[in-house]
Amino acid sequence: MRQLIQAFIEVEEKIHSLLEEVQSLKPYVEALAEENIRLKHEVCSLPENVTEQVIANARHLQGIANENLEKLYQEGFHVCHLHFAQPLDDGDCLFCRGFLHR
Repeated sequence: MRQLIQAFIEVEEKIHSLLEEVQSLKPYVEALAEENIRLKHEVCSLPENVTEQVIANARHLQGIANENLEKLYQEGFHVCHLHFAQPLDDGDCLFCRGFLHR
C-alpha cells in the first residue's frame, strides 16, 4: 500500500511540474498568436501584384524543393519523415512514394 501511495505522490508531483511548465509557456504562446495575427494583417494589406509575386515565388521554391527530394529518392535515400536521409535498403518505400506523389 505504501508503494502505491508513493507512486501516487510522484505522479501528482509530475503533474504539478507539467502544469508549471505549461503556465510558463503561456506568455510565449500568446505573443506568437498576436504576432501571427499582426503578420496576417500585414500580408493582407499588400498590393495585389506583390501578393501574386509572393505566391509565384512560393510555388517556384516548392517546385525546386520537390525536385530535390525526388533526386534524393532516386539516389537511394528516404525522403519520408519516418526515415529521412537514411539509405533505402529494400527498394521502394511506400511512405516516400506517398509523400512524393501528393
